[in-house]
Amino acid sequence: MKKKIAIFASGAGSNAQKLIDHFRDHAFASVSLIVCNKPGAGVTKIAETEGIELLLIDRLSLQSADFPKKLLEKGIDFIVLAGFLLKIPTSLIEAFPRHIVNIHPALLPKYGGKGMYGQFVHEAVIAAKDKESGITIHFVDEHYDHGATIFQTTCLVSGSDTPESLAQKVHFLEHQHFAPVVERLILKDF
Repeated sequence: MKKKIAIFASGAGSNAQKLIDHFRDHAFASVSLIVCNKPGAGVTKIAETEGIELLLIDRLSLQSADFPKKLLEKGIDFIVLAGFLLKIPTSLIEAFPRHIVNIHPALLPKYGGKGMYGQFVHEAVIAAKDKESGITIHFVDEHYDHGATIFQTTCLVSGSDTPESLAQKVHFLEHQHFAPVVERLILKDF
């Protein structure tokens, strides 16, 4: 029986689309739910276009004791955060131990924590004059961008990079590595 993946996203959904594409017609896993906290976000249109169930939530419903039960009732096995900006509550982490993963657009532990996402991360990397950046895929725990690292890879930061050009380099890494890393994690679970 296929493992069911829920993607949590708050934005445009480019990583969500890559995950959906990767697991389309996959032998042992599929994306069966998109959870979003921003009505009108690009990822909501992706869910509609792909025919994937969309669950719109707010901060209170995410924190609700019933929320993990809803996901378990839908048969969700793995949760993948793909640009989801709300903090994951302990109740959800306990319901899905080591089955919630996140991608962060920097080399953690640098440039992580509350408020460190998207352009804010890239601006900080450039301001610090770091010579490399990259992505971190990690398990989710009770703290922002803190759980055990699963995978990291790097890209060079040149003196001429802007936050926008660095974002492009990092997005390339995200799109190249996120879905295969998630696939390997799910395969280990069989």
